[in-house]
Amino acid sequence: MAKERILFINQEIAPYLASSAVSNLGKFLPVSMQEKGFEVRTFMPKFGSVNERRNQLHEVIRLSGININIADNDHPLVIKVASLQPSRIQVYFIDNDDYFQKLETDTDASGANRPDNDERAIFFARGTMETAKKLRWEPKVVHCSGWITCLLPLYIKKLYNDDPSFKNTKIVYTIQPTGPMAAIDTAIFTKLKAEGVAQKDLKKYGGEAADVNLLHKLGVDFAHGVIVNDPEIDPSLLEYIQESGKPVLMAQDMALDAQKYLDFYNSL
Repeated sequence: MAKERILFINQEIAPYLASSAVSNLGKFLPVSMQEKGFEVRTFMPKFGSVNERRNQLHEVIRLSGININIADNDHPLVIKVASLQPSRIQVYFIDNDDYFQKLETDTDASGANRPDNDERAIFFARGTMETAKKLRWEPKVVHCSGWITCLLPLYIKKLYNDDPSFKNTKIVYTIQPTGPMAAIDTAIFTKLKAEGVAQKDLKKYGGEAADVNLLHKLGVDFAHGVIVNDPEIDPSLLEYIQESGKPVLMAQDMALDAQKYLDFYNSL
């Protein structure tokens, strides 16, 4: 009998980025689920802080090469891969020099202060989905974690809903204690419409402030379940999540309890 599959789409995974609560959880969950008998793969951005030589990244030519058009500009998609040791889990890195190179102005490893974080999230979502399509890998669960993954639930449900790889997938979105410090460009909605997202799926956000909470709401609204891993979450965002009617797991006090996460997956 084939193993059930879980696809983790993470903002940060240790040891590729410095050890932190977010990056350590990004490693712990895939490894733990593999140990529980699941087939696991992971995606993350190839931020400029990721050391390619030390972590033995190499480009996957057959998955690279397409251009992703955002705001009338083409941005080449480059896919790199490494094996997470000692588990040998495949980690696919979404790379592009326009969005993921390290800048002197960055205030953290993910460039949370950049003014183009809307486009970076769009590129990461498109790049991940196009790569996952090519892999022809049908996950039971797609677990998206961190602000830069916020558009993946929307893309899976609305733009890739006809793809057989995702027709039976349950989507989980995790709010982590990191997020863009810079304002989000309100043109994000125009750019999402250009991607093919229907106006009816975006109209509810018309009066929203363009900030990190808006990104999280997009993740929440199109996920099947939500995990809150931010002990200092904005109370208004927590209220929004609770009123959504989605299953919610408050994970701050049991971040390294893999069985609680697995039970949540199975409840969806």
